[in-house]
Amino acid sequence: MFATECKEMQEYLVSMRRELHQIPELGKDLPQTQAYVTKKLDEYGIEYTLNKGDSGIIAYINKGKEGKCVALRADMDALPIKEETGAPYASTNGCMHACGHDTHTTMLLGAAKVLQAHKAELKGEVRFIFQTAEELAKGSQVMLDNGAMEGVDAVFGTHIGCIISKDIPSGTVIVTPGPVMASYDRFVIKVKGTGCHGSTPEKGVDPINIAAHIVVALQTINAREIAGNLPNVITIGKIHGGSQYNIIPGEVEIEGTTRALSEEVRQKLSKRIEEISSGIAAAFGGEVEYEMDWGAPAVINNDEMAAFAAECAKEVAGEDMVITRVESPNMGGEDFACYLNEVPGAFMFLSSADHELGTDIAHHNSKFNVDEKVFWEGSAVFVNIAEKFLK
Repeated sequence: MFATECKEMQEYLVSMRRELHQIPELGKDLPQTQAYVTKKLDEYGIEYTLNKGDSGIIAYINKGKEGKCVALRADMDALPIKEETGAPYASTNGCMHACGHDTHTTMLLGAAKVLQAHKAELKGEVRFIFQTAEELAKGSQVMLDNGAMEGVDAVFGTHIGCIISKDIPSGTVIVTPGPVMASYDRFVIKVKGTGCHGSTPEKGVDPINIAAHIVVALQTINAREIAGNLPNVITIGKIHGGSQYNIIPGEVEIEGTTRALSEEVRQKLSKRIEEISSGIAAAFGGEVEYEMDWGAPAVINNDEMAAFAAECAKEVAGEDMVITRVESPNMGGEDFACYLNEVPGAFMFLSSADHELGTDIAHHNSKFNVDEKVFWEGSAVFVNIAEKFLK
């Protein structure tokens, strides 16, 4: 089993992740991160191509070799959060790897290094996907446009942290069949009224009043229009409107997100948000402009591939350190879903939650950090999946 060699790289993986942690970049344009990854790939002697349209990288071992092709994916982008971990390797550029993508990139590079050393023994092709803009739900589509899934038979990815629960011990791998994460989309409702002085509201159409009715009404979609056994979320995260306490503005903007575990529910949420908002605005004499910024569908693991990944993980972490069933899927989103819409595969989670180390803090928090001891394990699971799938 090639995966055993990953333990010997643990210190190397830690140093690599700390270097990546200090150069967080946002969205699709990640020049420093791309340069770092390609430098490592050059050192390993691994062939790669650079994406058109973003800073993504597709790397290949045994490109075009007869046999199956397995793809392994890592995301590379960071968040616009000022880091407050106090770590000596903390970012100082105002952005932060507060979701573990620096670790994902590190673990995939570690797997690539080991697999490259055994390329002659691999009975097929391994493809490595280093993706941008996961936080925007846009990077996977750029990858697809650049041919990342062409000829691929299965795809696997992993996410570090305490996404499932902060009570799951660090080093535990969680891989379950079926829906594991929700779709995630962003909507914007521009409520248009007629501005006027606050002392004479009858001379205008108040978009703040309309917006307030819309916010309350949207919550009835979950409660009264969708069955209780079909998980879904509508959250309003932002409302902006007005400039003075005594002026009724002409426009208010509402922004929020929807989450669902089925495409049918996902589409219904969008349809009803528009219908309800438009109806309420019309009833009060206003109107709305509605936009749904489609993100990613639900992450739905292939049952067979999830079971296969779990067995590979058990050989690395041990039988007791792999969870194959959880009470309910996570309602967070991941654009890894777009790859699973193309080919069978599985998305895994690697717990790094340790209360004493302070690594049980939620993702997207300025104090988020990970337990560095598990890095070799993430690489090893990738290596074992690739080796066994190609057999």
